[in-house]
Amino acid sequence: MATTHAQNPLLGETTCGSLLQKLQEIWDEVGENDEERDKMLLQLEQECLDVYKRKVEQAAKSRAQLLQALSDAKLELSSLLSALGEKSFVGIPENSSETIKEQLAAIAPVLEQLCKQKEERVKEFSDFQSQIQKIIGEIAGTLNLNAQTGTSEVDEADLSMKKLNEYHAQLQELQKEKSERLQKVLEFVSTVHDLCAVLGMDFFSTVTEVHPSLNDSTSVQSKSISNDTLSRLAKTVLALKEDKKQRLHKLQELATQLIDLWNLMDTSMEERRLFDHVTCNISAPVDEVTVPGALALDLIEQAEVEVERLDQLKASRMKEIAFKKQAELEEIYACAHIEIDPEAEREKIMELIDSGNVEPAELLADMDNQITKAKEESLSRKDILDKVEKWMSACEEESWLEDYNRDENRYNASRGAHLNLKRAEKARILVNKIPSLVDTLVAKTRAWEEDRGISFTYDGVPLLAMLDEYAMLRHEREEEKRRLRDQKKFHEQQNTEQEAVFGSRPSPARPVGTKKVVGPRANGSANGTPSRRLSLNTNQNGARSATRDGKRDNTRPAAPVNYVAISKDDDASHVSGTDLTPASP
Repeated sequence: MATTHAQNPLLGETTCGSLLQKLQEIWDEVGENDEERDKMLLQLEQECLDVYKRKVEQAAKSRAQLLQALSDAKLELSSLLSALGEKSFVGIPENSSETIKEQLAAIAPVLEQLCKQKEERVKEFSDFQSQIQKIIGEIAGTLNLNAQTGTSEVDEADLSMKKLNEYHAQLQELQKEKSERLQKVLEFVSTVHDLCAVLGMDFFSTVTEVHPSLNDSTSVQSKSISNDTLSRLAKTVLALKEDKKQRLHKLQELATQLIDLWNLMDTSMEERRLFDHVTCNISAPVDEVTVPGALALDLIEQAEVEVERLDQLKASRMKEIAFKKQAELEEIYACAHIEIDPEAEREKIMELIDSGNVEPAELLADMDNQITKAKEESLSRKDILDKVEKWMSACEEESWLEDYNRDENRYNASRGAHLNLKRAEKARILVNKIPSLVDTLVAKTRAWEEDRGISFTYDGVPLLAMLDEYAMLRHEREEEKRRLRDQKKFHEQQNTEQEAVFGSRPSPARPVGTKKVVGPRANGSANGTPSRRLSLNTNQNGARSATRDGKRDNTRPAAPVNYVAISKDDDASHVSGTDLTPASP
C-alpha cells in the first residue's frame, strides 16, 4: 500500500514540493541523518541554481541575437533605402515600444519588398549599361557585331532613379547618335552603289573592302557605324566621285572629238547614232550622269578606238577638211567685215599639203587656232558692227524719208498712205538719233583702235574715214539746204514784188513727168540703186575680186551713197535741221 501511495504523486502533476516530500519520505524510510539530508538539499539547491542560470544565459543570448537581427535588419533597410535613393518607405514601423520580435516581424516584409525592388533596379541598370557599352563599342569599332555582350557589373551603392535616369538619357543620346551614324552609313552605301553602277564597277567587292558588314545580306542594325567605317566610306565616295569626274571629262573630250570629226567628214546620222550613248553626255554636269554603265571603261575604250579610226580616215581626206575649215574661217571674217585674200590662203594650204612638210594634225591645229582668233576678233568687233548696222539702217530710213517728203501727194487718201505715214513718224525719230549714234560709234572705234594699235576697217575701208566722210557730206548737204532755202525766199520775194506791180501772182510751174509713188522699197540709196557702198570705199578698194564684191553687195554694203536726206518742204524741216559737226579721224 505504501509503494502505491508513493507512486501516486508521480502519476499526477509533478512539482518541486511533491518531489521534496517524496524525498523526505524516502529519507525517513531509509533513516538518513540530518547532516546527509542537509548536504543533499544543498546539492539540490545548487543544481537548481545552475539550471536557472543556464536558462537565463540562454534567454539573454537569444535576446542579444534578436537585437542583433533587428539592428542588422534596420541597417539593411537603411542601406537599401540609401541605394534606391528613397528617403522613406511605406510600412516601416515607427513605434519603438513594440517587442523585438514584433519589430522584426514588421520589418521583414519591408525588407523583402525592398530587396525585390533592388533586384529589379539592378537588372534595369545592367540592361542600360550593357546597351551603352555596346553602342560605345560600335562607335569606337572595338565591338564584334556578331559576338554576344556579357552582363556588365552594376554599382549597387547607387541605384537611385536619378542615376537610372542619367543612364537612360545617356542611352537615348547614344541611340540617337547611332541612328544618325547608321543613316550616314546607309547614305554612303547608297551613293557607292549609284557610283559603281554608273562606272560599271562591282558594288559588292567595293563596299566590302570598306567593311564586311556593309553587304546587302547583313541586317541594317548589324552594319558597322564606327568612325573608321564612316571615314573609309567617305574616302571611297570621294575617290569614286573623282573617278567619275575624270571619266566624264575624258568621255566628253572624246565626244567632242567625235562630233568635230563627224562634222569635218560629213558622217551620216546612222553612223552617229551608234555613239549616242557617248555624245548624249557631252555637256552634262557630273551630278546629272546617272545612267548605269554610262562611264564604264569599255565604253570609253570603244570611243577611243572610234576616234583613232576617224583620225586615220581624216588624214586621207586632208585637203577636203582643210578647205572646209578655210571656208569656215572666211565666213567668220565675212560676217565681221574683215578683208582677206581667200585665193592666196587656199593656194598656201595646197602647197603645204602637197609638200608634205607639215603634219596633217599640225595644219588642222593651226587652222583651228586661226578660227579661234578670228572668232575672238569678231567678238571684239561685234559691238561696233552692231552700231554700224544701226547707223546704215538709219541712213536708209533718212533716204526714204527724203523721197517721202518730196512727194506732194503723200497726204492723199491713197492705198497704203497710213502705213507710209506711220513709217515716216518712226523714221523721223530714228533720223534724230543719227548724230548721237555717230558720236558713240566714233568714240568706240577710237577706243578699239587705241586698245589694239591697229585701224578698224569695214570691208577694207577705215571706219573712221567713212564716218568723217559722212560728217563732211552731211555738212555739205546742210549748207546746200540753207542755200536752197535762201533761194526760195528770194524767189518768193520776187513773186511778191511782181504781184504788187502786175496785180496777179503767177502759178508755180508743175514739174513735167509722172507722179512718184512713195512706199516701202528695198534697201538702197535715194536713186533706188541697191548698193549702199560709199564712194570712198569704192575708190580705196577697187582692186577687190569680183567674187567677194558680189558676195558683199548681196549681203550688206559698206555705207549708204546718200547719207543725208534734204527736204525742200517745210514739213520736213525739223528732220534735216539738226547740225552735225564733222568728226576728226
